[in-house]
Amino acid sequence: MKTSESLTDFYRRVSFKSSSPASRHTQAKERGHFNVYRRNDISCKDYSPYNRRDFYKISLIIGSGTLYYADKGIVIDQRALLFSNPNIPYAWEAGDGEQSGYFCLFTDGFVNTGHQSESLQNSPLFKIGGNPVYFINDRQEDKVGELFENMLQEIDSDYRYKYDLIRNYMNLVMHEALKMQPADSYFMHTDAASRITAMFLELLERQFPVSHEHILHLKSANDYALRLSVHTNHLNRAVKKVTGKTTTTHISARIVREAKALLQHTDWNIAEAAYCLGFENPAYFNNFFRKQTGETPRGYREGINGKQPLAEQ
Repeated sequence: MKTSESLTDFYRRVSFKSSSPASRHTQAKERGHFNVYRRNDISCKDYSPYNRRDFYKISLIIGSGTLYYADKGIVIDQRALLFSNPNIPYAWEAGDGEQSGYFCLFTDGFVNTGHQSESLQNSPLFKIGGNPVYFINDRQEDKVGELFENMLQEIDSDYRYKYDLIRNYMNLVMHEALKMQPADSYFMHTDAASRITAMFLELLERQFPVSHEHILHLKSANDYALRLSVHTNHLNRAVKKVTGKTTTTHISARIVREAKALLQHTDWNIAEAAYCLGFENPAYFNNFFRKQTGETPRGYREGINGKQPLAEQ
């Protein structure tokens, strides 16, 4: 199961109309990736599958459709601005009729001038748990549409500082949205518990295997709830309802399984294993492992190493 859509996946999924200049792939050199399109210049599938995207996206949607999140969805039946965060998975199902408007996609590197990427994550437009849909009127559509047209004009120009200018146009789009009230007409999924549980288990498995370069960061139910954009209590209830086990039980069991694999199949010392599994010091790891298995990490390793294959006994 694919866990996220990369930029390569996006360009593979989307086909461009032959007459459209939007078929170019634009890399802002050292400044990350940015691209901008008219929605009616591309041919997208009617349904974009449910997953994360490895990029931010701002869309001016003219046309109908339904946006699906983990535990809720929203019908877009009027012009809207949509702000998509790489940490929040979603699916899009287009409605009947013509789809037009604009969208731009960009990576952290494009906005990471100073500490802008941190402020972007905290923005009401992109933050986890926020409302990313803003319905707009005629005047707002004209103003935002003009800003997108400016981006399209600049991206194909030879102007030396065009990406700085494009970034300013993009910021103006975001400021227009901040003046508005976000949409609040969401509906709840009838199968929300099963959907959330499946997402949690998939996200949990995606944290492994660990390595010196990939240490475990998501260690609590709250960590996973934040990544899935749901309340911790909601996640806990869903997981317990579907599996009969708590979220913490699933997390602990998976960490123990990884710890046993490290102790059995690597020559890492206990401190290395503890660090890569996200423990602040080996003592915390020892206490956790003993509580879960009834023995210490060292005792488990010595027991494994002391056993000889049946053919050699």
